[in-house]
Amino acid sequence: MNNDTICALATANGVGALGIIRVSGNNALPVVQKSFPAKNLEKQKSHTIHYGYFMDGEEAVDEVMLSIFLAPKSFTTENSVEIAFHGSPHIGKRILETLIKNGARMAKAGEFTLRAFINGRIDLSQAEAIADVIASENEASRKVAINQLKGGITNEISLLRTDLLNFVSLIELELDFAEEDVEFADRTALNGLLDKIELKLDSLIDSFQYGNAIKNGTAVAIIGKPNAGKSTLLNALLKEERAIVSNIAGTTRDTIEEVLHIKGHAFRLIDTAGLRETVDEIEAIGVKKAKEKVENANILVYLADAATEDYSEDIEMIRSLQRDDLKLIICATKIDEVLPPKYEAVEDIFRKEIDQDFDFIRISAVEHQNIQDLKNELSSYVEQLKSQESNVIITNQRHFEALQKSLDATHKVKEAISFQISTELLAYELRNALEHLGEISGEVTNDEVLGNIFSKFCIGK
Repeated sequence: MNNDTICALATANGVGALGIIRVSGNNALPVVQKSFPAKNLEKQKSHTIHYGYFMDGEEAVDEVMLSIFLAPKSFTTENSVEIAFHGSPHIGKRILETLIKNGARMAKAGEFTLRAFINGRIDLSQAEAIADVIASENEASRKVAINQLKGGITNEISLLRTDLLNFVSLIELELDFAEEDVEFADRTALNGLLDKIELKLDSLIDSFQYGNAIKNGTAVAIIGKPNAGKSTLLNALLKEERAIVSNIAGTTRDTIEEVLHIKGHAFRLIDTAGLRETVDEIEAIGVKKAKEKVENANILVYLADAATEDYSEDIEMIRSLQRDDLKLIICATKIDEVLPPKYEAVEDIFRKEIDQDFDFIRISAVEHQNIQDLKNELSSYVEQLKSQESNVIITNQRHFEALQKSLDATHKVKEAISFQISTELLAYELRNALEHLGEISGEVTNDEVLGNIFSKFCIGK
């Protein structure tokens, strides 16, 4: 695979001022040279730019600029050429077709980054961070991805792995001298190291909840009885008329999802159908979907109409939706329509009946009263997830699972020491812990894992 010269469009599909096509491989220069008679590319220095016409036989396809990157000082560590052309999709297609005629082939998804990994320029976690940088949609996710790209998690893991590897070597040495019944690895010192590793792994694992919120956004389900003001609140939060608002109960029959950014964090707001018993088949489907959304939400914003006389249905509904891991915010809505004594009493009613901790906010979405208070509560939820123990934040599910497996193996090593289990079993569990740590950086991997990771990249990256 690495002997092939690959090419692909590196910029987005569609019309633009410029487009860029990347070419990489040992024969990148000869392949491009066949269509660029203006200069002898193999005599040019690395990191230089050259002007001329890109030719298909005798026909000029476009006026282009070529950037040359000679091995090993390129992204893939191979000879690479980037062709900047006028951003017509047709021109880009013609250039790619010509490059393929010249001896290149189309790159597979993520193949440029895969080559950078295989050739040792980046490790696996950095390769995944590249995809995260491209996909970042807010400031927090960008910062975390850049830290990973700089080797944040690899640096943390490599220190643990180096110390653990020293003990593995000593344990393996004991196996070689099993008949002499000698101990080269100090069990007390090994226990101390394992305690240190457990603390670090626990800290990294704990950061995943925050990391997941940064990377994928925090799901916020807006729930309440029909006409409680859910769609009005969504519009107020987004500052646009996204949802239809009317006095007719049951206006929202499906879920509406929008992303709101607060202080650099993304929140996936889900406006749902009003929760009530209904004979309307379509509305009933909406109510069912609303309950399903709550099951997958991180935060439940329950709206209770401040003008209501009886909150028993609201209380019953909140109780049915409660979860230990679900943050609950109860909002008394439409406070602009009632006098203060009425809406101030609402909080006491819910405090007496709901045994889960919750935040209570009085709002008017129409008048935009206390909407900022609700935004502050949403933001504080994400900030409270942030661990103070580690500068590295885990955002990748694969890393999270590898860390959990490594922690489990570490527990088993400690048990093996405690119960004075055989050196062979101790060595086996130590190797397991090492292997799972190595999975994160790619020191231990397989083709199936690599294929799964890089298949999610865009073509040209």
